[in-house]
Amino acid sequence: MSNKRVGVIGGGQLAWMMAMATEKLGVNLLVQTPHSDDPAVAIADESIFAAIDDAEATKKLAKKCDIITFENEFINLDALKKLEASGVIFRPKLSALSPLLDKYEQRSYLQSIDLPVPKFTTLEKLSLNDFNFPLVIKARRHGYDGQGTFIIDNEKELESLSSSETNSLMVEEYIEFDRELATMAARSTTGEIVTYPLVETYQKDQVCHWVIAPANVSETVQLEAKKMAEHLLTKLEVVGIFGIELFLTSEGTLLVNEIAPRTHNSGHYTLDACDISQFEMQLRAVIGKPLGTTKLNALGAVMVNLLGYENIHDDYLEKRDKIAQFPDTHIHWYGKTECRPGRKLGHVTVLIKDDNINPENIAKKIESIWYN
Repeated sequence: MSNKRVGVIGGGQLAWMMAMATEKLGVNLLVQTPHSDDPAVAIADESIFAAIDDAEATKKLAKKCDIITFENEFINLDALKKLEASGVIFRPKLSALSPLLDKYEQRSYLQSIDLPVPKFTTLEKLSLNDFNFPLVIKARRHGYDGQGTFIIDNEKELESLSSSETNSLMVEEYIEFDRELATMAARSTTGEIVTYPLVETYQKDQVCHWVIAPANVSETVQLEAKKMAEHLLTKLEVVGIFGIELFLTSEGTLLVNEIAPRTHNSGHYTLDACDISQFEMQLRAVIGKPLGTTKLNALGAVMVNLLGYENIHDDYLEKRDKIAQFPDTHIHWYGKTECRPGRKLGHVTVLIKDDNINPENIAKKIESIWYN
């Protein structure tokens, strides 16, 4: 039986990590990506070099593939719909992505299917009678890793926003959360749904710095998050894996923050801490295989992002070697040649095999080496 040919729109580290599971599953992976030095290019079976939103390039990709999936959301949805109408198979299908790509439309959709979300509006419709400072401002499209998200503390800062930006920004209430949580959930072609353990994420300047799995929360919160994920994937008839980011308030209420319709940073720990990683699970879903287990193979895990903090070309090998000396440590280096502040260069997962180990202390020790 010949290998399934899966095309991925995007060639960054998410596609690179997806490629690690291809041999096991009998998949040939092809990517559409703009740069020849993007991480997935080195291990993809074939690459088409073009912008992510270049639908003509996606048309060429489709001729070489059985199925197309996604590494990011920076696509031209309207152009891709013409390809889908001509028979190209996208998983998840474009109707599942359509309500999610614009953050305001995403919030509106989540609210429409009775998932609890923070109060929100568009900047042009904002009434200060309905909201209090601080306010969270988000770019409706193309914001990621903290880009396009900022906090407004007063009217002067609000007035400084350009009038030309009003249609492209969403406003939401600032949530005094107890902690930030996330889960990965996958749905198959047959409607089978599996969810990974609920994790706690630590954010700084709207960028994820580390993830602790599993989250230290009540069984009630875990079950509520699972129900939310299952409800969302069922409503959208998703085939693939989604990342679901949540706020847990001090009152114990769960609110949906954002949906990532793909593999996600909060699930990177699954590469080492689960028998089936989020990346293998994505491929299993889109090629029609049974999904399998999402259980942890250790007591827990901590994942730390290795973020750029300077403009330089460096592989930081000395620092990586120091971090590698931690017991049960797995380092994933993405092979990017250019470092800049905030850029994700790699990540570290440490498996927790002793109840006496504090995962937060491990994360802080790794960061002390990395940022020293």
